[in-house]
Amino acid sequence: MTQDELWDVETAESYDTPGVGAFSPEVLDPIVGRLAELAYGGAALEFAIGTGRVAVPLARRGVAVTGVELSRPMIDRLRAKADEATIPVVAGDMATVRVPGTFQLAYLVYNTISNLLTQAEQVACFRNAARHLAPGGRFVVELWVPELRKLPPGQQAMVWETRAGYVGLDTYDVLRQRVVSHHFRFGEGREARLFRSPHRYIWPAELDLMAQLAGFELESRHADWDGASFTAESRSHVSVYRLPAGLRQ
Repeated sequence: MTQDELWDVETAESYDTPGVGAFSPEVLDPIVGRLAELAYGGAALEFAIGTGRVAVPLARRGVAVTGVELSRPMIDRLRAKADEATIPVVAGDMATVRVPGTFQLAYLVYNTISNLLTQAEQVACFRNAARHLAPGGRFVVELWVPELRKLPPGQQAMVWETRAGYVGLDTYDVLRQRVVSHHFRFGEGREARLFRSPHRYIWPAELDLMAQLAGFELESRHADWDGASFTAESRSHVSVYRLPAGLRQ
């Protein structure tokens, strides 16, 4: 299944959870606040803008946001919230598509760079971000840290979240650096729904090398959007990369 087939109408329709989960104020407010700071009054480009979870509140903060999105159904959902004049969107692959204009900030949230399933595509994504940024511009990547330390020898699957009506687990292919996330949702009866998404996981050091190949320098790395210290125990990170002043790809 290709990525555009994966993010279909059914997925787009079930993606938004207004006010709760990834759409809750306690999750969104720190993201939007930090991105608004990093934009420094300039324009922002969101790769994999989806249904506008981050872009819509960021635009309300006065940041001019343009998006790139592979999934047409996701764009349709976004259009119910903001028109083309408010948040322009270019349909295409975030590793290759070109967007008119120059930006002060580009960003990728919610582990989305891992949707690119080869190292070459992930490097191309960094280079594409650099092409769109002004000198001194920043590229922000939010990404989880692979939890391979929790896998006993010979075991390929790990449960990473359980709550009422939901179980999330990952299956790892350590040879190819791939992981498939399995999301099980169920009620009180016998029926359950499964959504699976493939990813290529990236270690922080590998991500830094990708950035260097595209001309970026690591400016900061924190464990979350609130600025908590990144440690060996952190499950995710928010990494800010910057193009040197005077450098334009």
